[in-house]
Amino acid sequence: QVQLIESGGGLVQAGGSLRLSCAASVRTFSRYAMGWFRQAPGKEREFVAAIIWSGGSTYYADSVKGRFTISRDDAKNTVYLRMNTLKPEDTAVYYCAAASDPLEVVGDTESPRGYDYWGQGTQVTVSS
Repeated sequence: QVQLIESGGGLVQAGGSLRLSCAASVRTFSRYAMGWFRQAPGKEREFVAAIIWSGGSTYYADSVKGRFTISRDDAKNTVYLRMNTLKPEDTAVYYCAAASDPLEVVGDTESPRGYDYWGQGTQVTVSS
């Protein structure tokens, strides 16, 4: 069983920045593909970003390209989401997810179906 714990959410003004962290309790963290999703009130959960392996491929939703950066530190079992130039429409609960089979993520990068484990979420609120 993999536990994922997100942190770093909060309230920020438009144009500001936040860095989310997700710590995973698993010994073979480097083998997992990691992703970030978000869900705004009344909307479906949507893909934000994914990273396959350390130094490997990264994927982003069009809405965050150029503003968000996903990275990972396998020595710390942690994945990060750096969010710059935040907009009010970025307001959502952000979820970290882990996929034991990275090829499931590569095959369909924006789908949540390839992920086996999910965190509890962290709230990000961007004020205008």
